[in-house]
Amino acid sequence: MTEGHDILPFLLYALTVAALLAVTLTAAWFIGAKARHGGARTIPFESGVVPAGEAEESRFSIEFYLIAMFFVIFDLETIFIIGWAVAFFEVGWRGYIGAGVFIFILLIALIYEFRSGALDWGVKARQTRLPGYARAGADGSG
Repeated sequence: MTEGHDILPFLLYALTVAALLAVTLTAAWFIGAKARHGGARTIPFESGVVPAGEAEESRFSIEFYLIAMFFVIFDLETIFIIGWAVAFFEVGWRGYIGAGVFIFILLIALIYEFRSGALDWGVKARQTRLPGYARAGADGSG
């Protein structure tokens, strides 16, 4: 095989990607131009919440950040599990047991987060009862 034939699949791939990109951008230009006018379509929209005020003035609830951190943590752990699954035959039983322990620790962490109320968006289970030293001053008897 000559050297010219080695680059042919790459060129076909590059041309296919360029053509798909051109079609997608052209379609977005035509479709998007019609959808950008009128009513609520022009305001920013995030997670079903209509914006009120400026971004500098708004504050998010702490639950938003907790859920975001939990998502990142469990998402990274999913990447580790996928890596283990890819190398399943190479790691053998030792890797299987290691992945099992890893998943068990994840399960314990998830149960702890659930029981502590960290995943609750409604009733604040974390704010149960004030400690004795905080209660004494709160009711005026201390």
